[in-house]
Amino acid sequence: MHLSHLKLVNFRSFRTLEFDLPQGPTILTGSNAQGKTTVLEGIYLLAIAKSFRAENEREVVNWQATSNLEQAVVDGVIFGEEGRTRIIVGYQPFQIPPTIQNPSEPSYSVRKEIRVGGVKRTAADLVGLMNVVLFSAEDIDLVQGSPSLRRRYLDILISQADPSYLRSLQRYQRVLYQRNQLLKFLRDGRAKEKELEFWDQELSQEGALITQRRAQAVSAVADTARKTLEELTEGREELQFNYQPSVSPGSDVESTREGFVKALEDSRRREVGLGSTVVGPHRDDFKLVVNGVDMGTYSSRGQARTLALTLRLSEASYLTDYKGQPIVLLDDILSELDAQRRRQVLDRVVGYHQTLITATDLGPFEADFLAQASIYQIKDGLVEPTGSASDQVTPAAVSRSNPLTTSSP
Repeated sequence: MHLSHLKLVNFRSFRTLEFDLPQGPTILTGSNAQGKTTVLEGIYLLAIAKSFRAENEREVVNWQATSNLEQAVVDGVIFGEEGRTRIIVGYQPFQIPPTIQNPSEPSYSVRKEIRVGGVKRTAADLVGLMNVVLFSAEDIDLVQGSPSLRRRYLDILISQADPSYLRSLQRYQRVLYQRNQLLKFLRDGRAKEKELEFWDQELSQEGALITQRRAQAVSAVADTARKTLEELTEGREELQFNYQPSVSPGSDVESTREGFVKALEDSRRREVGLGSTVVGPHRDDFKLVVNGVDMGTYSSRGQARTLALTLRLSEASYLTDYKGQPIVLLDDILSELDAQRRRQVLDRVVGYHQTLITATDLGPFEADFLAQASIYQIKDGLVEPTGSASDQVTPAAVSRSNPLTTSSP
């Protein structure tokens, strides 16, 4: 699978940007703040339905467009085994009425709409259609950061391979919210404990499915990750990738569900006192241990960087095994690697159908890699081919029509 065409309208700093992409490795060069990461963000959004760097979806809409209530769009055409598919993610800004706290300053939110092949779809319908793996400078947080980031790593990994997992995850979150509300009512004496039985059954059913799938994924990724780290460190480091579930998985979903129900019963008094659910997949984590040392606590920045690369390379391998090769995105990570690590990473990603790499210059790349790559320069809101690979890429004309209603390019 590969992305053949990308169009951004009112997306972050870009008012309009549109170009074709070739297969194989592509390098996006340019100075800082020219929009290289924004291009990768748009591609990632077409696959995951969420930005990898925005806390709120209104952040991705160009501020001038937001104040004018103009639509923002990420529009891509992919080619895979099922042929050509067009994916559009659109954001329509709207103004929120003034509040007592902000009586004069206007505030805005956005409505998101997803279309696949011209048909309105949900995020759950989209995820898994075009798989991506993103390498970024923030990946060291997968090692040194909070458990929520490691859960997100697992959830995105599994959801792209199995979209039914994402639906289970969404149902689990809805049930968890309802159960937590009931626990607060119990704490305040406004409900009866017997009312928890229904929500315990619902939560344990979805939670058991999630726990089983996470355990299977970690088992599959662990062996690849161990071999990858061994190669990256020339055999000096041995990795243990340990899943730490809140509820231990059983031999099957039903036995896991039974264990989940018992864990909820055992935690009942504590949960009512806190007004929240204290066991379940929302409390899961995994631990990375190298040569017997817990890297979450004791890793250096260099060790964390190498482990993060190991996780991403293993993620790409996992998706290849389950769904075929993903699109690989490397966001300005090469400058932080030594020459040996750069060579090892590039040697691995060059074999994928499509890889996009951002860099401020071509210094980190060796001549043999550059000979295989298509090279773009991003400057002043434009993307132009450069170097010997320019005949592979042709900038497309910009369309200013409504991308959610216009015909396919």
